[in-house]
Amino acid sequence: MDFSPLSEALASKSYERVADICDQLMLQVAAEGVSFQEDWPYAIHLLGHIYAGDINSMRFLWKSMPSAFKENKPEVKAAWRIGQKLWVRDHGGVYEAIRGFDWSQEAQGLVAAFSAIYTTKMFQLLESAYSTISIQDTALYLGMSDADASNYVQQHGWIVDPTSQMITVKKQPVFTEQKLNPSKLQSLTEYVFHLEH
Repeated sequence: MDFSPLSEALASKSYERVADICDQLMLQVAAEGVSFQEDWPYAIHLLGHIYAGDINSMRFLWKSMPSAFKENKPEVKAAWRIGQKLWVRDHGGVYEAIRGFDWSQEAQGLVAAFSAIYTTKMFQLLESAYSTISIQDTALYLGMSDADASNYVQQHGWIVDPTSQMITVKKQPVFTEQKLNPSKLQSLTEYVFHLEH
């Protein structure tokens, strides 16, 4: 099996392509009637679906995986643990699962990139859902210590009150793009032309 497209995607940090590449390779193997090899990158495959936010495909892959891989491959179990935490929306548990395993060199970049994206997503969720939130809850959602979470949100303009242990969320301005209707533009042009002449 030629895993070079997968290796290239990982090396170039094109993590959004990992799940699709693995899916295509899996279909190719199945079409050839070859049984899955001992070296199939199930952990990377699971992590690729996690990175892409495709939890349903991740669950399907887990269910279709031979039990020997589930039981005997610690990195596969560790990737599955992240997926389980995502499924039940255990935000703190996602970070614990990420930090709770010594990832292979092949998986480290993918896991770190997912962690960064997940932190950004959680920050945006907090920003849209709260006007005030405790430092402790913020730290849980961001997978950080209380001090690191306080520093992180302050860099984004949020106000931290150490006395009350509360954070005031600063909403980012929402910019909406105005769409100009061509017929309105024509009417406006004719109106200005009429005023000038």
